[in-house]
Amino acid sequence: MHKFIHSAFVLTSSAILWAADAPKLGYTTTPLIPGTTWHVHDGDRPQPRIVTAGESFSHKAPAPSDAVILFDGKDIGQWQQGDGSPAKWKIEDGFMEVAPKTGSIRTRNKFADFQLHLEFATPIKVEGNGQGRGNSGILLNGIYEIQVLDSHKNPTYPDGQCGGLYGQIPPLVNASKAPGVWQSYDIIFESPRWDKESKILKKANVTLIHNGVVLHHKREYTGTTPHQNNGNYNRPHPAEMYIELQDHNNPMRFRNIWLRPIGEYDKP
Repeated sequence: MHKFIHSAFVLTSSAILWAADAPKLGYTTTPLIPGTTWHVHDGDRPQPRIVTAGESFSHKAPAPSDAVILFDGKDIGQWQQGDGSPAKWKIEDGFMEVAPKTGSIRTRNKFADFQLHLEFATPIKVEGNGQGRGNSGILLNGIYEIQVLDSHKNPTYPDGQCGGLYGQIPPLVNASKAPGVWQSYDIIFESPRWDKESKILKKANVTLIHNGVVLHHKREYTGTTPHQNNGNYNRPHPAEMYIELQDHNNPMRFRNIWLRPIGEYDKP
C-alpha cells in the first residue's frame, strides 16, 4: 500500500542474502506499534517463514447455499466506485481485473461480522519489487486493511507483506504462490463496537486463511491502518461496513467472491 522502498537482493533456496550496500527494507523513523518494540513498517522485524500451500486451494471454492454472491465471474453490479458510480474494472474470462488509476471499488451493500471468500492472482509479468509488485488490499470501510501483495520471493517490510494486517501485524507465515497463480483468502471478520459515550467496547478482529494456511486467528486490529503511522478507534462507525478492493496501479485479478453473515447461536 502507498509508498515503497526498492531493495537489492539475491535469493537462495530459503534465505535472503542482502548485499552490504543494499538499502534496508521499510522504515525506522515511524512510530512504535503499540504493545511491540517494532516501528510501523519496520524492515528489521523478523520475516515470516515460508510455507508451501496445498495445490487444491488454488481452485474455485463453491459458495455455500446461504452465501451472498459478490462476484460470479460475469456480473460486477455488486461493486461501485467510491463516488457511487458503476465499477470501472474490466471483466474477462471469469475474473475482474484492476483497471489501473480508475480507483478502488467497494461493495454497494454493507456487512457486519462475516465470512468472506475471494480468490486473487498477482500479475504473471513481474514488474517492480517490494510494495511496488502485485499490490492491492482488502479494506473494510476503507480503514482496516488486509494486505494483498506478490510476496513470492519478494521481500518487503513484514507488516506489509501478503496477509499482513497492514502496518500492524505480519502474517504468521508466508504462504504465497508464484505470480499469476490463483490464490485464496478466507476471512472471518468481526466489526468493532463502541458504547454510547464513544468508548471502544470491542476491537475489530480477523481470522485469515491464505491458501488453506492460517495467517491470523481472531487477531485484533490496534485501530485503523494508515501508512507510516498508528491507527486508532477515535471515530466510531456502524458495525455494517463496505468491503473495498484497492487499486494500487497493478493489474491484479479477482474472482469467486462470496460472503456469509456469521449469525448468532440459538437464533436460526
